[in-house]
Amino acid sequence: MLELIGRLLLYYLSATMVLAFLGRISKKARFFSRILTCYFLLMTCAAYGVLASVVLRLIGKVSIAQWTAGRAFLAVTCPAVGVDFKVSGEEWLQTRPAVFISNHQTELDLIILGRIFPKHCSITAKRSLKYVPFLGWFLSLSGTVFVDRANRQSAIAAFDAAVKEMNSRQQSVFIFPEGTRSYFTTPDILPFKRGAFHLAIQAGVPIVPIVVGNYSHILNLKAMSFESGTIEIRGMIL
Repeated sequence: MLELIGRLLLYYLSATMVLAFLGRISKKARFFSRILTCYFLLMTCAAYGVLASVVLRLIGKVSIAQWTAGRAFLAVTCPAVGVDFKVSGEEWLQTRPAVFISNHQTELDLIILGRIFPKHCSITAKRSLKYVPFLGWFLSLSGTVFVDRANRQSAIAAFDAAVKEMNSRQQSVFIFPEGTRSYFTTPDILPFKRGAFHLAIQAGVPIVPIVVGNYSHILNLKAMSFESGTIEIRGMIL
């Protein structure tokens, strides 16, 4: 079994390197090489996150587990794919506890989380991610608020537990209120779901909106384009 995993990993890395080389002259090859690089680094950092979560839980500091893994993902992925950030209003990211909300564009938002995700904060995620190897293990161990979108009572219970954590441990929560990725190629947002606002009211904490500028000039899945560039981010408070 280990031999099979090793071979698959070798093929994966070999394909990524070949595509990266071809990416110097081919836009589509560059797209696929960067996508494969991101997924490999995501799983690697998720595995690191599992170990970090266990250690941090043992020493009573699990509240920074997601921040720790996010920063690791940021550190290794940005140089690999050529993405940088320009952040303003960063002082609002220190608000604690709070409900942080942000627009949700593509899978690249995971790297953005690595840049803006505050300490002592837990993200919300759909329940199905709990069962993804490495990533799901990390999310479970690090205190993710899992939401079952098909079960309203289960979702309410998850938010009730989050309220208790926010009030007792000063733990913040990060939510994408659109509920799904928009994949917009122009500045726009989908309608917000109400969960984030109900959570803030129940916990009696402020909402900190984080606005991420449209970055379809960097990642556009429909056009199969993944280029280097800078993403603008702005934090504020309501």
